[in-house]
Amino acid sequence: MKSIRKMLGYAGAFTVAVSAFELPLVAQDADAAEVAKRYGARASVLDISLSPSGTKIAWIGAGPGHGEIIHVVDLAAGGGVQQILTNSEPSGDLAWCRWATDERLVCNLYGMNKSDLGVLLPYTRMFAIDYDGTNIQSLSERESSRAIWSSQHGGDVVAFDVENEPGLILMTQSYVKDRSTGTRLANEKVGLGINRVDVSNGRKRVEERPDDRAVSYIADETGQVRLKTRAEYDASGVLSGDYYHFFRDEGSNKWRQFGDVMVDGEPAEKFFPVAVDASGNRAFAIVKKDGFDALIEVSLNNPTVGKIVFARDDVDVDALIAIGRQRRVVGVAYATEKRAIAYFDEELAALSAKLEQALPDQPLIDIVGASQDESKLLVVASSDTNPGTVYLYDKSKGQLEQLLAVRNYLVDQPMGPMKPVTFPANDGTEIPGYLTLPPDSDGQNLPAIVSPHGGPGARDVWGFDWIVQYLVARGYAVLQPNFRGSFGYGEAWFGKNGYQAWDVAIGDVNDAGRWLVSEGIADPDKLAIAGWSYGGYAALQSQVVAPDLYKAVVAIAPVTDLEYLRSDARAYTSSRLRDEQLGEGPHIGAGSPRRHAEKFSAPVALFHATHDVNVEVRHSREMAEALKEAGKQVSYSEFDDLQHNIADSDVRAEMLMEIDKFLVQAFGT
Repeated sequence: MKSIRKMLGYAGAFTVAVSAFELPLVAQDADAAEVAKRYGARASVLDISLSPSGTKIAWIGAGPGHGEIIHVVDLAAGGGVQQILTNSEPSGDLAWCRWATDERLVCNLYGMNKSDLGVLLPYTRMFAIDYDGTNIQSLSERESSRAIWSSQHGGDVVAFDVENEPGLILMTQSYVKDRSTGTRLANEKVGLGINRVDVSNGRKRVEERPDDRAVSYIADETGQVRLKTRAEYDASGVLSGDYYHFFRDEGSNKWRQFGDVMVDGEPAEKFFPVAVDASGNRAFAIVKKDGFDALIEVSLNNPTVGKIVFARDDVDVDALIAIGRQRRVVGVAYATEKRAIAYFDEELAALSAKLEQALPDQPLIDIVGASQDESKLLVVASSDTNPGTVYLYDKSKGQLEQLLAVRNYLVDQPMGPMKPVTFPANDGTEIPGYLTLPPDSDGQNLPAIVSPHGGPGARDVWGFDWIVQYLVARGYAVLQPNFRGSFGYGEAWFGKNGYQAWDVAIGDVNDAGRWLVSEGIADPDKLAIAGWSYGGYAALQSQVVAPDLYKAVVAIAPVTDLEYLRSDARAYTSSRLRDEQLGEGPHIGAGSPRRHAEKFSAPVALFHATHDVNVEVRHSREMAEALKEAGKQVSYSEFDDLQHNIADSDVRAEMLMEIDKFLVQAFGT
């Protein structure tokens, strides 16, 4: 509680100006520095929530540098925006806040600690706070000094308004066994359970006893816990990769395991429940259908038969769409050339279509919040050239009110349109991607950048991207390839993933660069590659395969040695899953750019944060050293105490300016 109380801020009117994010400028022209500040600054709306009555809004926005600020506005009272809490701790981020009642918020803090052995340990903590910034109270269980290990999981909300009681929530609790020497009072419980918590005073009572294999619980819209997933571990406490799913009948305390669920007469592949609907006594689950992720429903009266709710034969279902405090399932999301939502709710489908047509540039429409009765909706409209605008829609009045810009320091900034394209790989396969050109450009003979995404189990989608738009603002064309190994295009496209089949993925990435040149879009002497995480790996490995293609390489938080990636995972319970992802064989050595520094011909710029649990900082340190020893051109920037996403506006702006300076020098312009 002491550290939370230190974050208590002040109340006052809130305005955002670029001057709030002042940076020490490197020796570059003022225009470049200003552009870097605008695009490097984190979003002014990182998370947003609507109160049960629909009259109050709370959102987390970025403060200076690494900080976050919780803002609240009472629309009914007509008052100004209040800053009720600030966080400036570099090791922890305010992740989200939700209204438990119209007077009280429940918030989540995500952070990173380092153990005595030097192992990075992510953690979460939950707290409640009044809408005026007073009465801060920890909701996470206080850790015992006798605990055998530190509890990383501080809890998550499973249900609001339990038994229709405002302020009564169900919240998970992670139990850690105590050392029992010298006491009879040591806690012997271990695993994940659920508490019923009164957020007004923090009082708890056990709702679900801890299960030492449980990893998640799901409640229905009435607040009853109906689904549970258990993970299997080996004798060493390492995840096996096997999961078992359970359900229980309404009003029952007895768990029943799902057996084989049949879909279209065949056992469902990779069955994973994601929601439960009490009104229909059914569970929703993601399964693999004909090589693609699909959504099914399973009647809990007959849990052996599943029915397809939504499936496509070209892309995966990638998210379940649920709204309101009871998380009512209303649709699914998927992405072809652009992201789309298939609504099951006819009213919401009609509203979404109407808003897309009425708002400028036919943006993507996301419903991000709802009042208790769903009469008022928080809506975010965004596009490739619009980082997002938040609106409040009042159903009873048919009125749409503009509230906030998601990145208000980028309002009215010219952006480059993001165009879906395909290009041929060396074997003739058409590779999808997105091409973004500078505004008013003729698209010919430009300095250009290929930007592979992270993951590799991810994909790029049509929409705003702060790094892409920064590069475009500096005059570069940017191509983002969804190479083979990307997620979202089904099992066949994902293949053996971008590590075991790195040669296919990197081949597609390099063919993206060749296509830019062949189409006359890129000046071949001013072609670069830049990526983050796996994208940084792809950027570096492209030099091993085709050292003459790119004239500059930018790698942010990159994987540089596949065996490092494996050994880094041994401190965590997911180590076997990493082993399975990487596999064994000669591709490990051949696919580790750190081991092939002598092949590099282009200059390299590396960037990495020291508290990166996704990719340990030694990857970049050792890559920089290997390149130096090989006599290659390399620069390396390291950021203390930050995590994989480098969530610091000052640091991001500095990094963007360094990237721009590096590219100018590499291209000799």
